[in-house]
Amino acid sequence: MKRIYSLVLTLAFTLLVSQAFAWGQLGHYLIGYLAEKQLKKSTLKKVEGLIYPTSLSKSGTWMDDIRSDKSYDYATTWHYLNSKNGEYDPSTQEKTGDAYEAIQRIKAELKKGGLDPKTEAEKLKMLIHMIEDIHQPLHVGTGTDKGGNDVKIEFFGQPTNLHALWDSGMIDRQGMSYTELAEELYRRMTPEMRASYRAGTMQDWLKEAVKYRPQVYNLPENKRISYPYLYDNFSIAEERLIAASVRLAQVLEEIYP
Repeated sequence: MKRIYSLVLTLAFTLLVSQAFAWGQLGHYLIGYLAEKQLKKSTLKKVEGLIYPTSLSKSGTWMDDIRSDKSYDYATTWHYLNSKNGEYDPSTQEKTGDAYEAIQRIKAELKKGGLDPKTEAEKLKMLIHMIEDIHQPLHVGTGTDKGGNDVKIEFFGQPTNLHALWDSGMIDRQGMSYTELAEELYRRMTPEMRASYRAGTMQDWLKEAVKYRPQVYNLPENKRISYPYLYDNFSIAEERLIAASVRLAQVLEEIYP
């Protein structure tokens, strides 16, 4: 009985920890896969040469995977940032850093070059992950509810939280593989759409996330989420996945032309 109880506690803890991540595995795989389809062949060859044998699509989960390794604890707060109205204010961020600052710093380090292969590969995988993360609306948080982790809800009768719903709940609910969903989204992408996303600055990325907040937090009073919320919001998740893929491809091409 004690072993069963211990197993239950372990599973519960694992679930809680997983809910703190951005985009579930499918979301990260999907963004990377879409970016692969957009990248110049020369850039993709350089990127995948550095992170071999991992593919670009798979590499997006690495920064979540290393959370179990305490030697990477310094990067724990690099998955998100706080912004009240779409601005970046260093004084309101975690003392150990944030996604906005880390993306800019690591991008500059990779462009400068001179890193040993292991360090370059790890920094590259971090950059990929953080660019993907910052396009999940709740990773540009209010600073008051842990990016929606404190907002407890039910999703089709299952207890979860708002952050986990946006990370993976709505995506998993589609019942599609990441390649199937990515191919569907890729069909919708136009040259004009890509150009528009590429024209945005990182400051624009934050403003976009904040723009969606009212709808993201528009929950029924009983906090029971099902078809209506999914119908109203999954298109936002799809748009965010597309935007992340375009900008990930853009940044990688800037570093590895």
